[in-house]
Amino acid sequence: MTATALAPSALPSAGVVLEVSDLTKRFGQLAAVDHLSFTVQPARVTGFLGPNGAGKTTTMRMLLGLVAPTSGSALIAGQRYRDLPNPMRVVGSALEATNFHPGRSGRDHLRVLADASGIPTRRVDEMLELVGIPAAARQRAGGYSMGMRQRLGLAAALLGDPAVLMLDEPANGLDPEGIRWLRSFLRHLAAQGKTILISSHMLAEADLIVDDVVIIANGRSVAQGSMADLRGEPTVFVKSSDNAALASALTARGVLTSPSEGGGLVARTGDPARVGDIALAAGLPIHELHPLASDLEDLFFRLTDTPENRNRNLRTDGQPFIPPAGQSALPVAPVETPEAGETR
Repeated sequence: MTATALAPSALPSAGVVLEVSDLTKRFGQLAAVDHLSFTVQPARVTGFLGPNGAGKTTTMRMLLGLVAPTSGSALIAGQRYRDLPNPMRVVGSALEATNFHPGRSGRDHLRVLADASGIPTRRVDEMLELVGIPAAARQRAGGYSMGMRQRLGLAAALLGDPAVLMLDEPANGLDPEGIRWLRSFLRHLAAQGKTILISSHMLAEADLIVDDVVIIANGRSVAQGSMADLRGEPTVFVKSSDNAALASALTARGVLTSPSEGGGLVARTGDPARVGDIALAAGLPIHELHPLASDLEDLFFRLTDTPENRNRNLRTDGQPFIPPAGQSALPVAPVETPEAGETR
């Protein structure tokens, strides 16, 4: 199926940058987001990661104009969301899988959104086909499974062929086939120049999708950059019957080593073949040899499991904090009221 070509919007359909600058949001005494700054570049998938309560969803809601920041800015193509001309053509978002009327069919839900933004109705059917739920299009969305709701939310986000896609936990509820499809689809959109920001708790899956990461804890930035940069220097694990002799042989050839918890050595090189050749020249047997890769899960816990970044909603032993009877764990967030002239 060929997707309907939409009329050009005032902003490009690709090449849009998201800019969060010194962004802060306070609910009473709680700083849900605390002087946070980062950028999201086009043609890349950026993972927005952090423990529960880190401030990810609040940040995304500020980008979308759903929550007013206490200070700082959250801009899309240099503008606040509410100042964008025809925002659905610029930004597509799916922050929760329940933002639809349960008595309305999936198709009717999308038709309402399309009509509000001047998008042709045929685009609705194309998006339902694209996300894989055409057979359920005329069923009430309230009876959808979690996975189908996620697909409906994605279809809604894609209706306007936006330059930016913001997804909160997009793989929740998807089966393995759906997760694999989502991964390839997001990579395809990034290759078209789209700007993609996704939050996720599925670190192993995010590791297969993202180009860049922004990791936050307790509302503050912990690390950000490309996955290649954050993984750090490549290393190799090697184990021999005489690790001390092997360490000396490697050091003599300019390869620094350190002891490993696995009973071998960690060699500071990304070339296992070089390590094997040095060992062979020294007449040392190799029992184990493989590159070491710091996956996203290792990186995440190494950065967030420190005293200053540990989840404030957990006790020091890592278990959920349960306040005394009648006492709240965190200040209750006040009801958001729009500022003068602000549309929510």
